[in-house]
Amino acid sequence: MTSCDLVFSGARVIDGQGSASRFIDVVVDRERIVDLGDCRHWQADTIIDASGLALAPGFIDSHTHDDLAIFKSPDVEFKISQGVTTVIAGNCGLSLAPLIPADTMPAPFPLLGEPQEFCFPTVKDYRAALSRNPAAVNLALLAGHSSLRLGSMPDRLEHTADTDALQQMQQDLRLALQQGCIGLSTGLDYPPAASASTDEVIQLASVLPEFKNSVFATHMRDEGDRVLEAIEETLVIGKRAQVPVIISHHKCAGPNNYGRSRQTLELIDQARSENQPVSFDVYPYIASSTSLLPRFIENCEAVMVAESKPHPECNGKILEQIAADWKCSPEQACERLYPASAIYFQMDESDLQRIMAHPGAMIGSDGIASMQTPHPRLWGTFPRVLGHYVRQKKLFDLETAVHKMTGLTASRFGLENRGSIEIGNYADLVLFDPQTIIDRASFENPTQISDGIVSVWVNGKLGWHENLPGGARSGIFLSH
Repeated sequence: MTSCDLVFSGARVIDGQGSASRFIDVVVDRERIVDLGDCRHWQADTIIDASGLALAPGFIDSHTHDDLAIFKSPDVEFKISQGVTTVIAGNCGLSLAPLIPADTMPAPFPLLGEPQEFCFPTVKDYRAALSRNPAAVNLALLAGHSSLRLGSMPDRLEHTADTDALQQMQQDLRLALQQGCIGLSTGLDYPPAASASTDEVIQLASVLPEFKNSVFATHMRDEGDRVLEAIEETLVIGKRAQVPVIISHHKCAGPNNYGRSRQTLELIDQARSENQPVSFDVYPYIASSTSLLPRFIENCEAVMVAESKPHPECNGKILEQIAADWKCSPEQACERLYPASAIYFQMDESDLQRIMAHPGAMIGSDGIASMQTPHPRLWGTFPRVLGHYVRQKKLFDLETAVHKMTGLTASRFGLENRGSIEIGNYADLVLFDPQTIIDRASFENPTQISDGIVSVWVNGKLGWHENLPGGARSGIFLSH
């Protein structure tokens, strides 16, 4: 008999590619999957009877801001407890590297960390630090457009880049990609990049095809009244730069725009029918979360303060009530509360379900670990999809949901040998109960561990078991 580390027996195996699930054995040796099927000829150090449970590839969180959190909380309980084994960081134009910032950081950089914590002038430095201090999950990093702008033109953020600044950003982006970044992200709706012209972004994104599998992920210029124009701009950027496009946290924000997902998805489908590679991520909630800024509070049904540094007594309170108590306008309250983050109730459930069900939709949390009162998506995104939207709402089947969390995401981001249960792939695996899995995090109590996740393995090592860290911090930095 051939020896191995681990055999899973009796599980309902969901391969991550959208195929029908099967009841087969899965064999793991060291960090890889080495056999599938009838595996009684293997002599395993550990045999796991997984009867009644589902075994899937570890979930890949396609949209995170975990750049710094992975150092501050290396057990990454808010992710691995959900079955997440890989996070894509550096989203929305904000990446911890490459950047040495000024003394003050414009919004929304404070969501990532304090100015002194931006201490990685190169991606090589960031990668080395992660190698010295490994975390419980894998991490892949996008280079942030706003970070590149802050590094090359810190005193001119209210302008589009001139020739010198653009050349500097292109040089910095090339180096970041050479050192392991998997693409470029933008946050065109935020102050550090709102003045960037479409041509600036095209010129920068045009560097990406020089590097295999690199992607352009974008928090678009508008997600509300001008969402269609923003999608059109995004498609132009992708087409002219000849790079795959990923639209971040796709939504139609504000009551005036409820129902417009029919139009946005039609635009995306048209581009896909013309062979333009376009996909998007989505989180399973009708509230968003980011910095508390006056321009973001328009067209919201309610705004909850997540964290205010000067007024922590306001954390968890509704902005309208705070303004009433202070006898000022909500906009003035925002100014007094800042630096602060907030949760914005501004989406329609029907739009959310339509977007999630689209074949181009990946699942991403967009959670922000630095918040004192985080959005519940930080802890609950993936079990919420599997429990609420699969089992309870029957929006799609389990195999489709897992595909949106694994194989689809690995393919779109070019993560080789991840995202599916195949011989030779890395053993990033999650064992869960499809009958009980559900999120427990709520807006009132957002840091609750979900039910139904039994165990999680990262690169063949046990990282989570029975609601506790498994002891292994076996995550690595992923690059193309």
